[in-house]
Amino acid sequence: MSYDTKNIRNVALLGHSGSGKTTLAEAMLFEAKATNRRGTVNDKTTISDYSSIEQERGNSIFSTLMHADWRNCKINLIDTPGFDDFVGELVSSLKVADTAIMMLNARSGVEVGTELMWEYIEKFNTPTLFVVNHLDNDKSDYESTLEQAKSRFGVKVIPVQYPLNQGAGFNTIVDALRMTMYVFPEGGGKPEKQAIPDSEIERAQEMHNALVEAAAENDEALMEKFFEEGSLNEEELAEGLRIAMANQEIFPIFCASADKNMGSGRIMGFINDIAPSPADRPDAELEDGGTLKCDANGKPVLFIYKTMSEPRVGLVSYFKVYSGTVKVGDEFINNNNRSAERLNQLFIANGKNRESVDELKAGDIGVTVKLKNSHSNNTLASKGDNTVIDPIHFPDSRIRTAVTPPSKNDMEKLIKALHQIQEEDPTLILEQSKALKQTLLHGQGQLHLDIIKYRIEKIHGVTMEFEKPKIAYRETITKEANDSYRHKKQSGGAGQFGEVHMRIEPYYEGMPDPAGLNVRKTEEDELPWGGKLVFLWCIVGGSIDAKYSNAIKKGVMQKMEEGPLTGSYCRDIRVSIFDGKMHPVDSNDMAFMLASTNVFKNAFKNAAPQLLEPIYDLEILCSDEVMGDVMGDLQTRRAIIQGMGTVGHYQQIRAKVPQAELYKYSSTLRSLTQGKAKFSQKFAEFSPVPHDLQKQLISAYQAELQEA
Repeated sequence: MSYDTKNIRNVALLGHSGSGKTTLAEAMLFEAKATNRRGTVNDKTTISDYSSIEQERGNSIFSTLMHADWRNCKINLIDTPGFDDFVGELVSSLKVADTAIMMLNARSGVEVGTELMWEYIEKFNTPTLFVVNHLDNDKSDYESTLEQAKSRFGVKVIPVQYPLNQGAGFNTIVDALRMTMYVFPEGGGKPEKQAIPDSEIERAQEMHNALVEAAAENDEALMEKFFEEGSLNEEELAEGLRIAMANQEIFPIFCASADKNMGSGRIMGFINDIAPSPADRPDAELEDGGTLKCDANGKPVLFIYKTMSEPRVGLVSYFKVYSGTVKVGDEFINNNNRSAERLNQLFIANGKNRESVDELKAGDIGVTVKLKNSHSNNTLASKGDNTVIDPIHFPDSRIRTAVTPPSKNDMEKLIKALHQIQEEDPTLILEQSKALKQTLLHGQGQLHLDIIKYRIEKIHGVTMEFEKPKIAYRETITKEANDSYRHKKQSGGAGQFGEVHMRIEPYYEGMPDPAGLNVRKTEEDELPWGGKLVFLWCIVGGSIDAKYSNAIKKGVMQKMEEGPLTGSYCRDIRVSIFDGKMHPVDSNDMAFMLASTNVFKNAFKNAAPQLLEPIYDLEILCSDEVMGDVMGDLQTRRAIIQGMGTVGHYQQIRAKVPQAELYKYSSTLRSLTQGKAKFSQKFAEFSPVPHDLQKQLISAYQAELQEA
């Protein structure tokens, strides 16, 4: 059965690790009779978190697509991981969701992971409802959690429900939208509807009025009626809330104990009645700046938001139909790489279980297998239709490590396995660094990289080790130096001869011509690794023929690619060639190239050379109680604090930190704060290395050269 666009709801389940997303998904599917028993995370029997690594760890690592039929709607649920190391799964899920359910842990309130997720909700403008979960826990505090949510997410956060008896005996929810009290049997399940007791009616009515006002504010006709009659009927209230939620003018809060299946059915009902369908959402943004309407009668366009490789199946592609109706056997063009694809099978999914369908209409989410050349972020459209959906913009990496296999023979196998995982996980970046002579992995955090290592070893059978990545230092000079070098080689017959006189200086924008030299030609090169080389030809009188200019410059560049101090790239240097000698027979390009390499190296060492290190802007959000520990740790990392402030109820620390001091920072911060902090880093500049450290680095490089 295929559902019309207006009867589809696409919902992403979000929340800090431990907030109960996977358990709520179980309860929702059970309530909708999509499953006949509720699995548990502890028993490893949930429909989501079905992979062996998730079951072993006891938490979500991948997003999982599920669905349930509820009354007249198909509700697609996407369970997402709670650790920000797996933020790529969250971002891709929000790309295709039309509603988010943000889980809040009643024991912990608004946690740092929630803050991170909210940034993406705002980026995608996703209509959102909150669920305060774990209300059956002894330490639950609904009022504090509600106040934190209002404080962090604003006045649009409006409670629909509140618990009458939170804690170990929790079994009652007061619903102010329906003005009904739900009393659950022991063990949860279908509640009994009761009248709200007199002691609670005033609070419930106050909450109801706030919901009516929020509904009326978004429609002039409803606002007029509200002023005239002071209320709205059930149908009008639902319509007003639909508009308000679709426009992110209201973020309703619900109550639940997912463990005991209390509250999930009411949440499903609200999603069915109030949450927007794909047709109610703004038109999809296209890469060329245009938009695409979600219309089942339009040309078929689908967007792959996730790919996974499964044993014995191959590539599994998860997609959303953005326009038209997609049918089995349809042929498409991948507009990102122009390859042809045929959909030989279509499925809807509940975790690892897939059910064949004949077609899927605009707005729906489905699965296909064995596409030949299509991966995450690719748009498939009919031949002649060049539509490309604006891709998912994944966050920059925050951590890096070098990887090595146990033997050189395994390197090719390792790289192949990493490329396959990279196709599934766009937040993983594989880099073969020519400058550092290392294979680097860039990821979102230590846990992210540890999971990659686990998958490489368990699934692909290749062992690999993490090692500390080298730092991409830069070398420059701080004063002027003159030098000369004669290259002379005689080996019978024609020899090699070239003599070069060179001046090198630190380069800066707008500097005057070199004193005492007659500049005949200036070449200014932006270097691929940053900074500049300015090459001046100052030969007067033909002591070196101008035809050797390129060879001399090439010799300089050769040494700048492997600097004299530590073998790092050189930058921001002006080189002036002002004299030299040549031989009518023995001079050639090779002779002058070797002469210029050597004179540059010698002059460089006499020009007060300076090693530069990459400095990163680091931003940390943490709670008050751990701020002292975080600051203390930063002081051990040669950090320069740039400022402090508050973001919501979190403390913000901004600092400049050398990249060399950021190795394994993700793990340290998580340990210092029990996971209650987050950070981001961005390259800022190159800055001089302290003198003592420079001496150590040069000595280590010289020792390395001698060993080689």
